[in-house]
Amino acid sequence: MDWILGKYLWKRLSGWVEDLVGLSPERLGNILNTILVILLYLVLTRLVRRWVVQRISDPQRRFTLNKSVNYGFGVLATIVVAKIWLLGKVNLATYLGILSAGIAIALKDPIVNLAAWLFILWRQPFKAGDRVEIGDVAGDVVDIGMFMTSMVEIGHWVAADQSTGRIIHVPNGRIFTHPVANFTQGFPQVWHEIPITVTFESDWRKAHQLLTDMVNELYQPTEEMKKHAARLAEEHNVSYGYLTPIVWVDVIDIGVRLTARFLCGARQRRTAGDHLWRAVLEAFARCPDIDFAYPTQRFYDNNVEGKSGTGGPAKKHPGLGEAAIDAQIAARSAAAPAPAAASASASARATETSAPTEGPPRAASRSATSGS
Repeated sequence: MDWILGKYLWKRLSGWVEDLVGLSPERLGNILNTILVILLYLVLTRLVRRWVVQRISDPQRRFTLNKSVNYGFGVLATIVVAKIWLLGKVNLATYLGILSAGIAIALKDPIVNLAAWLFILWRQPFKAGDRVEIGDVAGDVVDIGMFMTSMVEIGHWVAADQSTGRIIHVPNGRIFTHPVANFTQGFPQVWHEIPITVTFESDWRKAHQLLTDMVNELYQPTEEMKKHAARLAEEHNVSYGYLTPIVWVDVIDIGVRLTARFLCGARQRRTAGDHLWRAVLEAFARCPDIDFAYPTQRFYDNNVEGKSGTGGPAKKHPGLGEAAIDAQIAARSAAAPAPAAASASASARATETSAPTEGPPRAASRSATSGS
């Protein structure tokens, strides 16, 4: 009896709604069922999120699990809603097939991004918290979505891989078409190099020793670094011949370049460079025989400065030694008159030359006077 009464009331209510808004009883039932599914989705996700907060203390695992639950319930709710609206009109499998074909044609990029998201979850080329570079974009991963990966950008106009403060959203599909570099996976350190150039006249051997002592004092590998390197060799067949700092020497156009190479944290490049440069500046300031090199312009006279075997002064004066040549050059420089003295001497010579020309006019004048 109650069931019959409820059915009667529903029929009357649906008829009233149909007259009011123009909705058929079937469509009204679909709308109510859809609202019920959405409410159920919201309640279940909230309950699961509360359970995760109570049971899991690791923020990263908590975040990943919450995202997975939201996606799972969302897909399930979408399927249920589709079945509600299509029940009795078309077979669900047929609907999904038609829908998949249409999506494959019209939504190629979102499908690729979704496939890349599944690949990221499966193979884990990176995870939230890693520092990665995808193509020409680098940053710290903060979220891996179904279609985009969000990163806090580093680099760009900021030097030494520091944060710019911007959030970059990279389509997941880029991992299929661009190289992916992970700064922190497996081995959280990176090799950092700092070039320091001294002049050719500097004592580069002394500078090399000073720089070697500095990097050995500041950046000796720790036991944790050695463990990470051993684990990296086991997992990825990557081995380092040495982990200790080293200073390389080469020659460039402006001087002798000393390149310090050492391990530092992936997020510590600027700090490491700051510490080393402060030590270098203080050490080189105490050394009168070491100067930093920088681009300059110099005029070289081979006849005066060149070596004897290259057409220098020793070739023109074979009887003289290098010391004697240097003495002659110094003597010629000392004998050259200063600009002020040369000017005064030239004025005196001009006065002496012009003085005799004043005599004849005066003599002529006296002769003319006496004649009158």
